[in-house]
Amino acid sequence: MDQKNFMDEFMKATNQDLTPKQAKILQAAVEIFAEKGYAATSTSEIAKRAGVAEGTIFRHYKTKKDLLISIVSPIIIEFAVPLFTERFINEVFQDQRLDDFEDLLRKIIRNRYQFVKNNVPLLKIFFQEMAFHAEIQEKFSAVFTEKVLPQFIKVVNHFKQNGQIGDFPTETVIRLTINAIVGFFITRFLVMPDYPWDDEKEIEYTIQFIRNGLKGI
Repeated sequence: MDQKNFMDEFMKATNQDLTPKQAKILQAAVEIFAEKGYAATSTSEIAKRAGVAEGTIFRHYKTKKDLLISIVSPIIIEFAVPLFTERFINEVFQDQRLDDFEDLLRKIIRNRYQFVKNNVPLLKIFFQEMAFHAEIQEKFSAVFTEKVLPQFIKVVNHFKQNGQIGDFPTETVIRLTINAIVGFFITRFLVMPDYPWDDEKEIEYTIQFIRNGLKGI
């Protein structure tokens, strides 16, 4: 992963300045966590790759877990929240061409596609470690429940009312949609990254799968 890209994403998500040493520590941690996993990584390895003393890490982060959380937090903010922020919803409904469930799905996937493609190591860390760290689970749950879910419910109900989504429970529609979109990203970039996918076709197949499945009988 390109260091500038990661640091740009981190800065945008956290809106804070990093010292040069802190930036090197974060970059090294991302690389090694992605390669070996959190549990198998030592702070001495991170320090060596970052070109800093091990004590420098603990001046910025009290524990290795604090370092992990500082990496994961921007992922949650940048990946989850932009899907259904108020601004995004307003932009969608102001554009009459997107007053269609299929177009909305297309915009969501394309909106996050480039972020995922540019930040595969970050997403790898996120999915690897979320199952083992309650702090990450709680942070993601809080962001999703408070920021994303209300907007998602609003969108789904809109398309149910105009007949574009069948008579399924709103929460079920949300679950199935997320499963399909996240599953596409995981398979494409983490499980089978070297397979000769035709990304444009796969995006359209995913959209049609969701759209046709949720039309109902």
